Amino acid sequence: MAENRPLYLGPRLRRLRRELGLTQLAMADDLEISPSYVALLERNQRPVTADMLLRLAKTYRLDIADIAGDDGEDYARRLTDVLRDPIFADIDLPKLEVADVATSFPGVSEALLRLHQAYTREAQALAEQRAAGPMADENEPVREAQRFLAANRNYFHALDTRAEELAGEIEKAGGATEWLAAKAVRVRFLPPDVLMDSLRRFDRHNQQLLIADTLDHASRAFQIATHIAHTALRSEIKQTIRADSFSSRTTATLLLRALAGYAAAAIVMPYGRFARAADQRRYDIDALCALFGASFEQVAHRLTTLQRPGEERVGFFFIRVDEAGNVSKRLDGAGFPFAAHGGGCPLWSVHQVFRRPGEIVPQWLELPGGERFFSIARTVTGGAAGYGGARVVRAVALACAAEQAGRLVYAGGVDPASAPTTPIGVTCRLCQRAECTARSVPPIGRDVLADDYRRAAQPYTFAES
Repeated sequence: MAENRPLYLGPRLRRLRRELGLTQLAMADDLEISPSYVALLERNQRPVTADMLLRLAKTYRLDIADIAGDDGEDYARRLTDVLRDPIFADIDLPKLEVADVATSFPGVSEALLRLHQAYTREAQALAEQRAAGPMADENEPVREAQRFLAANRNYFHALDTRAEELAGEIEKAGGATEWLAAKAVRVRFLPPDVLMDSLRRFDRHNQQLLIADTLDHASRAFQIATHIAHTALRSEIKQTIRADSFSSRTTATLLLRALAGYAAAAIVMPYGRFARAADQRRYDIDALCALFGASFEQVAHRLTTLQRPGEERVGFFFIRVDEAGNVSKRLDGAGFPFAAHGGGCPLWSVHQVFRRPGEIVPQWLELPGGERFFSIARTVTGGAAGYGGARVVRAVALACAAEQAGRLVYAGGVDPASAPTTPIGVTCRLCQRAECTARSVPPIGRDVLADDYRRAAQPYTFAES
């Protein structure tokens, strides 16, 4: 039936005329029709006939497919996604009406899409500002560094490819220690008290790299690789940072440290070999730890960087939190919406795995707008070993789009479309789920009802409008 549907191209025809710099009168002369007919066509009051379509293509030397291409389906899909926002929940929005707006009024559709995008950003900024309070600017360098990493999807091509080349040289030399020895640098493992409570220190005078002997094998290897990154890849790291200007020197320092860690991971887990292994082992982190002699957190972190053009793998969001909910690391390669302030959703397992130390906990997530993700979370332990040593327990989580979860061993072959999901929000200030019993504060834009005569199970009940 779709083939017999009348073809209305009003907005596209108007855009074409304006791109050609023509008036309605000029176009009418070109097409040998009346100006009033051009006006009717542009207002979608007349369909474009096959003869008119051929005449347009011949007159302006255009491909018929370019003229007749339909933006309506794309706009309809995007509008449908936007209209799932809980703020529209009490409005009846039939699919046919949405399709009519998308097809007949693409300009209005584009305006609505831009407005909703601006609204979403402003709402999130407002929620973060309210949550941060008067100390909102205290950690601005941290947020600026996070924005820089997110803007690059946590992938730095020049740095990653050079690190991969360097990994090949190190392998030929017989290992990182032997490679450094060829550079006249000796690696020594010493007690932390000798290192003045450092985990790694470079003695430039004696050309010695000193590593705390209480570190496990994976941490020792990573600290050695970090030193190599700071020395052999220093120019590449500096060049990456130099490409942008930052508001403070602290931001540049934080990025220097972050990119050195990035390069160290790329040395220990070279892109090509690691990406292939991730595919073969279905992103089994423990298996990848054994293959590359790395820790759970190091592998999870590295998985977020697999975004090389043409060789992309699953896009992951990574977060590390402590038991108080403080976020100490956040990397986004999956487009996962996350509030920088105000705490995450307590229903997300990353906040619950402290009760199940060392266990990998999978979870299907659904945001208020209907977006679905798949997450795994686990506790990790940091700090030096030894009795009385300071040990820090944190939780890390990886999340990917639900449609990519089938590539992960943890999803267990479950169909993402039918998987039982946990409804979560970005943060309480932005979550419109009225039925949530875990809510800490009411969302922006909702009036709270009094409980004089009725006390619901939820902390707050809201007015319908």
